Amino acid sequence: MNRSIASGVFSVVSAKVVVLVVTALSTPLLYRLLGASAFGEYAFLLSIFAIYMIFVSSGITDGVRKFLAEDRAAANWSEHVVGFYLRLAIVLSALGALLLVLATRFGVVGRAFGSDLTRYFYVLAALVVTAQFRDYARKTLMGFGLERYSEPLKILDKIGFVVVAVPLVYLGAGVIGALAGHLVASTLVAVIGLALVHRRVSLSCLFSRPTKRFPRKQMLTFNSMSIALVFLLMSLYHIDIVMLQHFRESAAVGNYKAALTLAEFLWFIPMALQTVFVHSTSELWSQNRFREISELASRTTRYTFLLTGVMAVGLAALADVAVPIYFGADAMPAITPLLLLLPGSLGFALARPVLAISQGKGMLRYPVAATGGAAMINLVLNVALIPRFGMHGAAIATSVGYGSMFVFHCWSARLVGFDPLSDARLGRSILTTVLAAVPIVALSTALTNPWLALAAVPPVGFVIFVTFALLVGALDPAEPFEVLSMFPDPLGAKADAIGSRLAAGGRERGERNWLHSLLFVAGLSLLVSGLTLGILGSGIQTVTP
Repeated sequence: MNRSIASGVFSVVSAKVVVLVVTALSTPLLYRLLGASAFGEYAFLLSIFAIYMIFVSSGITDGVRKFLAEDRAAANWSEHVVGFYLRLAIVLSALGALLLVLATRFGVVGRAFGSDLTRYFYVLAALVVTAQFRDYARKTLMGFGLERYSEPLKILDKIGFVVVAVPLVYLGAGVIGALAGHLVASTLVAVIGLALVHRRVSLSCLFSRPTKRFPRKQMLTFNSMSIALVFLLMSLYHIDIVMLQHFRESAAVGNYKAALTLAEFLWFIPMALQTVFVHSTSELWSQNRFREISELASRTTRYTFLLTGVMAVGLAALADVAVPIYFGADAMPAITPLLLLLPGSLGFALARPVLAISQGKGMLRYPVAATGGAAMINLVLNVALIPRFGMHGAAIATSVGYGSMFVFHCWSARLVGFDPLSDARLGRSILTTVLAAVPIVALSTALTNPWLALAAVPPVGFVIFVTFALLVGALDPAEPFEVLSMFPDPLGAKADAIGSRLAAGGRERGERNWLHSLLFVAGLSLLVSGLTLGILGSGIQTVTP
């Protein structure tokens, strides 16, 4: 991972930390204020909206950041790309909003989803327009490599939503209040984002006409394949909620969404990598740096497995404690679905960066086929299991579908032209997870005081996990410092110096420098402990009546 990519990852991760904390505080508030049934309706509406927006925006957002990042010598390339996708964004958002209004007005929505939900779709129609320009502006900034602007906008979107939605819901506005929060926040972000884009490239490029050599056909082909890819991905995210709403009451949907929310916390780092890798690796592909791409992919796979693995083990060990404290006693039914979702969420976490690197090349037929295979497994299992087993069946089906993503995308990656397993050390990473799970679960079981368990298990479990990773060779002592060296100075410079000494010492003596490794483990464990206690403690204080 070169320093420019790491800098982008650092910007995205920093923003996602803030968004994660805000989400961790706001989600249980909304769950309690709305109640399980209304929260289930809200989750269902967002799922429908996400699927609908695939056809409105996915090809635009993926395309603009990919083609802006490519190293092309064509005259006024950036202006023409920005203008081309801005025209598409305007046309598709207008058509998307109009179609949703007409479908609602003439009863299509009522017949499909029930008359009780009809009024919400007028708000969703307005959200189509604001969300389109919010996402277009952010992805354009990312295409320019301006994550330092795009990621604060994501924070603003989340905070703006909470500031508007929570008071409205508290005052009795219900689901309409929550949707209004999204509408206001996305409008604000769209205005600011477009202003920032205008500073880089004048939005008057909307009216410019590129030459005949401009690759419109290539862009439109990429857009259509992106739409297919994102549709299949969104089916993995949302088909379970949509089907569960049909076969079970809204309260079951609300509890299942609570389980999904916790399971998706595992995607924190992988989603940041996926966000940055699409446009960052586009440049590597355009320069034919195939070996560097494989090295990046395989090392990322290993680090993602280790980081997500320790989070999954910790969340499983603390599920009985964390769920009722976090969402309230009414959410106890969410514990079992959460445990069922964790294995598949780990597999999906591994697939995310691999998929992003494949997208960076622009050869999407193999990623689409791989995602389609996982989506088909997910759909068939949901159809078979939800009518009989409800949200437990949904969790099993979704977990299997999620997990199959990694298998299929490893196959896809080799056809695209890189190997995500060349230095992944999957066997050692799995062994680390299994060995560490035993003492971590034992510690959680032994601590009967829930507050003591929340305070002790995350830092102690992290130390145990990293120690096993070092012992079995899933992680080399110098590697954490190599990763940290990619970050801005002074952290990057100090980590680089320590990592160089560790690597040199290993070559000279043929043994690991355990002192530095243990110091690193202790430091990171304190950091993880502080973050965990801060997030959980703040969330508990906020949601307690």
